[in-house]
Amino acid sequence: MTADAVLFWILAAITLAAALTVVLVTNPVYSALSLVMTMVGISALFVTLNAYFIAGVQLIVYAGAVMVLFVMVLMLFDLKHELQAFTQGKVSGAIKIGVVGMLSGLIVGAILMSSGTSTVPAVAAEGDQTKALGKILFSQYLFGFEALGVLLLVVAVGAVALSRSKGGTHAKH
Repeated sequence: MTADAVLFWILAAITLAAALTVVLVTNPVYSALSLVMTMVGISALFVTLNAYFIAGVQLIVYAGAVMVLFVMVLMLFDLKHELQAFTQGKVSGAIKIGVVGMLSGLIVGAILMSSGTSTVPAVAAEGDQTKALGKILFSQYLFGFEALGVLLLVVAVGAVALSRSKGGTHAKH
């Protein structure tokens, strides 16, 4: 195996471990941090595949903006009372085990089906595609980016204000 293949498999194992941690950890904040690690690992996998633009978008959109919004939503909930919502009954336990079994079967089936040798044709680098896309996005669609930035700022301020208000989850009593 080449060094690129070894690096790819190491990053894939780290990404898979972080993704499993998202599901297995009971603390939602640790789960959110593990999800960020998963997104960073996916971005690193894109870098090993020479897809630099997709890797950058993965970091900016998912690991950046989406996870910030997710953490702000976590601020709004009273996490101590949320644990009581999960039941420990026999029926829900059987459903959970069944879903995990089906998901494991799908993963094993996907690995077995993809174990055959296939070659992916290399994409011809046309140098200035990313530059041209950036010029279009920041000239013709600049208002959309600015409006989204203001919207995200309002959401962040609103989440903090709601969580600190009287009766909020983090209110000082």
